[in-house]
Amino acid sequence: MTHQQPTLRASTLADPGRQVAQLRYVLLLVEEIAGRVGGGRDEDAALDEAALIGAAYGHALPIDRRRFDAFAAITAAWAAAGVEALLAHEGREQPPRAAAARLGEEIRLALKALTAIL
Repeated sequence: MTHQQPTLRASTLADPGRQVAQLRYVLLLVEEIAGRVGGGRDEDAALDEAALIGAAYGHALPIDRRRFDAFAAITAAWAAAGVEALLAHEGREQPPRAAAARLGEEIRLALKALTAIL
């Protein structure tokens, strides 16, 4: 009988800076649906923020990392559901601007909470 070594898997945790950057991108899309025309996000500032978040995550206590990961996952899930609901109304006479504005505010608050965790 032969013995096979178990396959080791690399950690599948997403990069925290990337998670925040993706939520910022979703926020820009939601604000566009809400009719808020603001200048696009400065790419250098976005890269700086991602690097700062990544560094803070690297220095954070394990419990804070778990809190960040859990809150980021929850936020991504409800933000995606919200965007899906907004896109379901695409092509109608009036886009759901009020709903998009409210979703945008919630995403903004979640982003502040994520950075506060670290």
